[in-house]
Amino acid sequence: MSDDTIPEPDRVEGAPHPRETAQLFGQAKAERDFLDAFAAGRLHSGWLITGPRGVGKATLAWKIAAFLLASAETGLFGDPTLEVSPDHPDARLIQSGAHPRLALIRRPWDDKTKKLRAEITVDAVRSLKTFFQMSAADGGRRVVIVDAADELNRNAANAILKELEEPPEKCTILLIAHQPSRLLPTIRSRCRELRCGTLSADDLQKALAQAGHDVENSESLATLAGGSAGDAIRLLNHDGLPLYAELVNLLNGLPRIDRPQALKLAESCAGRGADIRFGMTLDLLDLFLSRAARAGLMGEPNAQGAPGEARLLARLAPDDGAARRWAQLQQDLSNRSRHGRAVNLDPAALILDMIFKIEETAQGVAAA
Repeated sequence: MSDDTIPEPDRVEGAPHPRETAQLFGQAKAERDFLDAFAAGRLHSGWLITGPRGVGKATLAWKIAAFLLASAETGLFGDPTLEVSPDHPDARLIQSGAHPRLALIRRPWDDKTKKLRAEITVDAVRSLKTFFQMSAADGGRRVVIVDAADELNRNAANAILKELEEPPEKCTILLIAHQPSRLLPTIRSRCRELRCGTLSADDLQKALAQAGHDVENSESLATLAGGSAGDAIRLLNHDGLPLYAELVNLLNGLPRIDRPQALKLAESCAGRGADIRFGMTLDLLDLFLSRAARAGLMGEPNAQGAPGEARLLARLAPDDGAARRWAQLQQDLSNRSRHGRAVNLDPAALILDMIFKIEETAQGVAAA
């Protein structure tokens, strides 16, 4: 497989790559925090860009990289901005993926399995030594983007830590983290954090339009995406909205599940070409359990992800005791899902097992 056809692990299907994204929406505070530090001469060598998946963390990292590599200082004494003209020579090199002072660390391709590796390996991080040696020649700033730091295996994490402890001159390391708690505490302590929040409905709409998705204001999409443009695009690309409606329809029978209907859903997640539907089903089951736990604490939701969902959640989670049951089930099934994927359990069997665990919990709530 040629380099041009290898899938990029940091690209959301149906959206431009973060380096190609023209405008960042909803993260003005994170931008301002970085610019304030830069203007004050407090440019840390390590920055940890955190927040939910799909809210613009990688786009922010690429904009910071372009700003630093272009040595853009205009506007710092007026209206601070990270924007660099797309016609700037450094911006052109970044867009082509050929900037000599920018390194990108992400999950590598495995030629044996013909798949992306599940983790960022130590070899990917060790390649930085060659990068630092070659990029030191012109004396300019250098930038490393790690996307995502959560995916570093233990040896790779230790290798990154060493670079953070002894950073090369004029080098800035930008680590993108969806779940920073999974990182080594020593990595977190060596970085300054830039926190990105979920997008407002308006910013989400703008981000989707920029990615080429002219979607009318959809309550279901906004509710299920939870302020994440990346999640919204995944839902649109992989029929997530009708699948969630199918799940809600099935679970409306609780505390008793329609067995044939459950089996039909499970079998649709197995077989050739069903990998995406299988993954989406696991994600949406997890989301439903999260919303059930929240409903037990906060009451019936104002917005719903599918017709009839709000009433179903109110019935399944009438109080905080039920909320605790659903929250515990979510944690248990999330662990079960990760294990099942890791050891390649039969998708249909895994989905059925999860549905029956939901049924068991619903019966326990009803009997309480």
